Amino acid sequence: MGIFKRIKDITMNEVHTLLDKVEDPINMLNHHMREMEEEINKGQQAYAHQFFLEKKQMTLIVDTHTIIIKRERQAKLAVDKGEESIAKMALQEKLNQEKNLNLYNEQYETIANQTKILGEKLHQLKDKYSELQNRRLLLLSRANVAQSIKQMDNMVVSFNTDHIAKGFARAEERVLLLEAQVEASNRLSHQPQEIHDYSINPTMQQEVEKEFEKLKAIQKE
Repeated sequence: MGIFKRIKDITMNEVHTLLDKVEDPINMLNHHMREMEEEINKGQQAYAHQFFLEKKQMTLIVDTHTIIIKRERQAKLAVDKGEESIAKMALQEKLNQEKNLNLYNEQYETIANQTKILGEKLHQLKDKYSELQNRRLLLLSRANVAQSIKQMDNMVVSFNTDHIAKGFARAEERVLLLEAQVEASNRLSHQPQEIHDYSINPTMQQEVEKEFEKLKAIQKE
């Protein structure tokens, strides 16, 4: 039963550790920045493709315009040579190409407008990315400071303060014991000697003599 509980506890700890990593603010910031970088890459690819379509459409317009000029020149030459049927065929092709040219120009305007809008969106996305990058640096700095403080707090909390306090109490008791030993040793080295070993202090000679005379008088009574 204890083994299963141990396995369960280990599994739950691993799950909690994984969740903590997922919710880690630095990981979250990096994840969102990578998402935006992917969007920018997609936008750049779309813009490149759109620009390619715009250039392709412009090439089509230039080629069509060239054909119109060529057919018009051919029609003029055919008229000069009296080749009426060839002149009419050339003019017919010219008219068809002019219609195509009008259509191509309209399409080009639409494509160019789409390219412009896409370019503006891409610039906005890049500006937003730059703004978020600056915010990310600030948040990273704040997160690092907060995590450092948290780690220091955890280190303080993890200390066995009761054990340390008891250690200080024992050290204090030891100091008190040493002080008591020193004081006891001093007292023993200055034990009062027998009264007969004492000599009268000259400065108290008169006071002692007075007390002595009073004592003698009392004794006589």
